[in-house]
Amino acid sequence: MKALVTGVKGQLGHDVMNELAKRGYEGVGVDVEEMDITDAAAVDSVIREAKVDSVVHCAAWTAVDAAEDNEEMCRKVNAEGTENIAKVCKALDIPMIYISTDYVFEGEGTRPWEPDDKVTQPLNIYGQTKYEGEQAVERLLDKYYIVRIAWVFGVNGKNFIKTMLNLGETHDTLTVVDDQVGTPTYTYDLARLLVDMLEKDAYGKYHVTNEGGYITWYEFAKEIFAQAGMDVNVVPVTSDKFPAKAKRPHNSRMDKSKLKKNGFTPLPTWQDARNPLRGEWEYEEKICIGNFDSGCADVWNYSLWKNNRINSGTKCNTGRAERGSGQ
Repeated sequence: MKALVTGVKGQLGHDVMNELAKRGYEGVGVDVEEMDITDAAAVDSVIREAKVDSVVHCAAWTAVDAAEDNEEMCRKVNAEGTENIAKVCKALDIPMIYISTDYVFEGEGTRPWEPDDKVTQPLNIYGQTKYEGEQAVERLLDKYYIVRIAWVFGVNGKNFIKTMLNLGETHDTLTVVDDQVGTPTYTYDLARLLVDMLEKDAYGKYHVTNEGGYITWYEFAKEIFAQAGMDVNVVPVTSDKFPAKAKRPHNSRMDKSKLKKNGFTPLPTWQDARNPLRGEWEYEEKICIGNFDSGCADVWNYSLWKNNRINSGTKCNTGRAERGSGQ
């Protein structure tokens, strides 16, 4: 198997490359420098020249608030860029995995969203453009996976865990929202499932997060500090304490039962997933990055991050933190 992976510099893209390599498959990792997905001709050329059997499309505009002021560019990346890739996959008759988000739903209520629920009112510009990407994939392809995820964290890139650990080093008390409910998704675990999908043809829409039960961001923060052994007072607050340009979902619960029904193994519980809280980021792992070569780099580990602030999350001088980016 040979797969092209977009967004290889992001949290998920480089984990997918790792997983492909572990199974003896060839991954062709690209980012904007190697393939600007908004350039249809470049997309066609790169994918054809790579001679791959499938595409895992992880690249996206995920700056949720910035999307409200940059709707045109966000749409070019999330909708038109995805359509450009889908068109080439159709021409080559190869399957495509498109990573989407719970933000395509309106984000209210308490019922878990099911993969085939009708999308009626995406939450914000980011959610709307990701949904438009879904529509392009469904319209153009028969062999596709649309994988909606939420609350993503991984070794590579910014995420909630890194932000909390960073803030916990400089603040005794943090306020975190307690009225948004969902489940975290660890990219290392997600990558394994995505490669599982490439090995099968059970195409369709799926919801994927780690198991372990639904929680709020407040509860997630408390668990982060508990597992990290950090004495930080976490205070629950409502979302209105964090005014933002883009609305966040109160309900990110997602029904994942379709995975088992179609023979896929669900992700481990988020509490026991390989994560920095249990010292897992102290291992050294080789990751494949870059374009068409097999160049690799050492992943920084948590102890290195703690000492040198490499790839740390965004600091917040007020001692507050809230969900900042999309999936």
